[in-house]
Amino acid sequence: MDSKDLALELAELALSKKAENIKILDLRKLTTIADFFVICTGGSDTHVKAIADTIIDGSKKLDERPWHKEGTAHKSWVLLDYVDVVVHVFLNETRLFYSLEKLWGDAEVMEIEDE
Repeated sequence: MDSKDLALELAELALSKKAENIKILDLRKLTTIADFFVICTGGSDTHVKAIADTIIDGSKKLDERPWHKEGTAHKSWVLLDYVDVVVHVFLNETRLFYSLEKLWGDAEVMEIEDE
């Protein structure tokens, strides 16, 4: 699966758990650290955990597994690193504080919404 398709699949998994404000940042023209960031918000630490768990479980069905995970203990920012795609699941106030969308403001952004 290519990195764009993986980013879309992981974003859809987040959406299936009612993640909010889901954005995919295309970083391919800006950096080599990753091709895409998937950024989303959960309404509580329990919601952040549920979103992250759903992404991890769903990605296994796609034969993909995160290479690295961070933040699962604190649940205000969970990072799931799939090498070419990095998923960030935030609490709202943590997302506002770190403001990744502004930091990577030159990236092309795709918004994922429930239809």
